[in-house]
Amino acid sequence: MSAHKWQFASRFRRHAFGWRSDTPAQRIKEAITEIKQVARKEPVLAAEGAIILLEKLSPALEQVDSSSGALGSAVNKAIDTLVPIIIKADVDQKIRQRWLERLWQALQDDEMPYIELLGDYWGELCVTPELASQWTDEFMPVVESVWSPKASGHGFFKGTSACLSALFAAGRYDELLTLIDKARFKWWHDRRWGVKALSAMGKKAEAIRYAEESRGLNDPGWQIAQACEAILLSSGLADEAYRRYAVASNQGTTNLATFRAIAKKYPNKQPDEILRDLVSSTPGAEGKWFAAAKDAGLFTLAAELATRSPTDPRTSTRAARDYAEKQPAFALAAGLAALRWISLGHGYDITGADVLDAYSAVTQAAVNAAVPTQQVNEQIRDMIASTQPGNSLMKTILARHLAN
Repeated sequence: MSAHKWQFASRFRRHAFGWRSDTPAQRIKEAITEIKQVARKEPVLAAEGAIILLEKLSPALEQVDSSSGALGSAVNKAIDTLVPIIIKADVDQKIRQRWLERLWQALQDDEMPYIELLGDYWGELCVTPELASQWTDEFMPVVESVWSPKASGHGFFKGTSACLSALFAAGRYDELLTLIDKARFKWWHDRRWGVKALSAMGKKAEAIRYAEESRGLNDPGWQIAQACEAILLSSGLADEAYRRYAVASNQGTTNLATFRAIAKKYPNKQPDEILRDLVSSTPGAEGKWFAAAKDAGLFTLAAELATRSPTDPRTSTRAARDYAEKQPAFALAAGLAALRWISLGHGYDITGADVLDAYSAVTQAAVNAAVPTQQVNEQIRDMIASTQPGNSLMKTILARHLAN
């Protein structure tokens, strides 16, 4: 194994990178690709390469500006990929112990830190309960010391997560819960292992109570919700999991992503019901779910949302234009909603072109929906009859179109 020359190794010298994060992020991807290619035929060699990369990451990245979070995400993804490669390698306990000693040294040398996530995987990296128990015995006295009421300083130890992970992997659940009770603060980062332990012991109701008691000002509520949801789902209590935790635990980067995540996890729920529950979770901002309803094909609900609550006029106009032929009734409602919210002063930097776009989409949808143009124009005239912030612009732009 030692004779193999890894191409990535020379690129990860100490202080190999300057302050910009784009190049090291690319180099990490290249290193992962190299290791994964080797893993197909030589899993033990690939595991060795994974350990070498983890040893080199932090020293190489020390001077990089990581304030954007992009590099930290790249490193975490690398750890998520490398750990299974190390675990799957079929080696005897002596070699694995040497690997763990090297990784522990890398964690201790991790000044920034970059690879602290590795501690969460420690129990899995041990592979056997016996090895996990050995590392537990090494870590636990230090954790107890830094968590002691008599301890000075901030009570920080780089091996705390590794200790809790190893305790769990060793099946020493009662000791794990006792140790966590000694912590100075109720931090979810530590207490999640207590939830895992109680769940593994079959005490699922107690695990949920334990998780709920972990909530605090700075704790990630969505992670707590995810843990509780998973416990209920594993117990066959899907309805309760949905009612209590589905919205909080499945937040996506967009409203549509949130809806899709819940719909996938709860196939017994009707899409319309899920989306209405999501809408109810954000009172006063119902219109923000318009695009999600439209993209999910729930056109009746989408039209209802666009009418009930402020929706970005350009989003509604685009929907009206895109669906003027396929869903003319929906398109007409969306276009009229766009004009209505413009008339009420909503929308950022609305221009005359935006008004004309919305009106054009409305008239096209009206033709396809067999609604007389005169009837539509009458609705628009009623909209701008009162003195609202956006009416002046609409009156000026649409005066000629509404004259007839």
